[in-house]
Amino acid sequence: MTSQGTFYIRTYGCQMNVHDSDKLANLLHHTGFSRAEDDAEADLLVINTCSIRDKAENQLYSDLGKLREWKEERPGRFLGVGGCVAQQVGDGILSRFSHVDFVFGTHNLRWVPAMLDSARQGQRRGDTKEIRSLDRFDLPQKHTLFESVTPGRAFLTVMEGCDMFCSFCIVPRTRGREISRPAEAILAEARELAQRGVREVTLLGQTVNAYGRHDLGRGRSQQAGTMAFGELLRHLDEIPGIDRIRYTSPHPLFFDEALIEAHAGLESVCPHVHLPLQSGSDLILKKMRRRYGRDRYLEIVDELREAVPSIAITTDVIVGFPGESEADFEDTLDLMKQAEFVDSFSFKYSPRPETAAADLTDQVDPKTSQDRLERLQNVQRGLTLAHHRSRVGEKVEVLIEGPSRRGGGQLRGRDRHHRLVNLLAEDPPSPSPPRSGDLVEVDLVEATPHSLIAKRSSAQQLSRAENPRGKAEPLRI
Repeated sequence: MTSQGTFYIRTYGCQMNVHDSDKLANLLHHTGFSRAEDDAEADLLVINTCSIRDKAENQLYSDLGKLREWKEERPGRFLGVGGCVAQQVGDGILSRFSHVDFVFGTHNLRWVPAMLDSARQGQRRGDTKEIRSLDRFDLPQKHTLFESVTPGRAFLTVMEGCDMFCSFCIVPRTRGREISRPAEAILAEARELAQRGVREVTLLGQTVNAYGRHDLGRGRSQQAGTMAFGELLRHLDEIPGIDRIRYTSPHPLFFDEALIEAHAGLESVCPHVHLPLQSGSDLILKKMRRRYGRDRYLEIVDELREAVPSIAITTDVIVGFPGESEADFEDTLDLMKQAEFVDSFSFKYSPRPETAAADLTDQVDPKTSQDRLERLQNVQRGLTLAHHRSRVGEKVEVLIEGPSRRGGGQLRGRDRHHRLVNLLAEDPPSPSPPRSGDLVEVDLVEATPHSLIAKRSSAQQLSRAENPRGKAEPLRI
């Protein structure tokens, strides 16, 4: 195949965006492109955008303004914009930024090569139409040149879209309505990933544990090839070579007995749940249209901890939602302490276009929102450090990601609880040090507010050899 040049993708936002960028990179490889080390070396630059908060959208517009010079530096360069802001604004980006060649929405990855061909002929195009067909999942298998930036780990889309319409959230508009992939397509992709050396898969969906619910509710799951989420986990657990299964992001409304039992009974399902809260106030939860209250949320936490006592629970929290009083905010802090969150992603509320909350008049003063965010994050730092300290002395399995930011020859990885572990350099150095994608057994020796510090356990490394179930066995080296 004739070389088409080099590409670089800038990615903002959630795991779904990261995975979409991987899909696009693979597609471009199939088209004849090779990956550039950075945008300075690229002939094609694509920005995959996020619009969950106004800060991310404004960052895009700032970046695009600066990229006019990048485009003019070298004739024959092309600039594309995709993702959620593209879906939201569409041709408005082409109108505002004359140096952007094409714009594609969250359902239109497959058309990027054709849009690029049009750009080469001087035609600027935008395509942001929603596709309800399963064809949107029909993408080529991994190209031989495709290299994962996370060896040993991979994202796996099981469903897309959201039908919940929370009053603050733009996702139903940018990602569309819920659609679930057939289970056999998911399982086939998981088997292919395992053959490529992937040890950990993270199942993706805007409301991932709602997978298959519409088909089940309408009595057409067999016809559609879907099933309940807990059953899907059971089938994935049976695939040889897949040692860890994670999923994000679930909705509390769809936690059922089968999902709780999957955590208790399936070997590969990790003892970690990211369970979005958003607020600990029943009044604010109702205004957010979250469809659960604080008592039900805490029931789910208790059920998970009863099933898996060591489970790590993380969450999302929004402060400064319209009408949030000091008492409402204190309810959130109180729930955080009761739930003993291991970590949280916390944000100040920002109005998003065409959401119900954007029209609310009782907006919280920005200074008050900032103060509440800082107080909440201070509480979370204490909870995280306490959890990390409680785990010092444990022996755990870490999936190596690469060099640690701490330097000094240290490596970093994640344990089954999804905690960041920094692995101290060995002295003397091992003749066969762990590589990215390896599972390594370590002893936790120190806690920090951001990570756990570990030493390698008796130079043991978990091999890629398989036992009859296909799970990793220890290997002495």
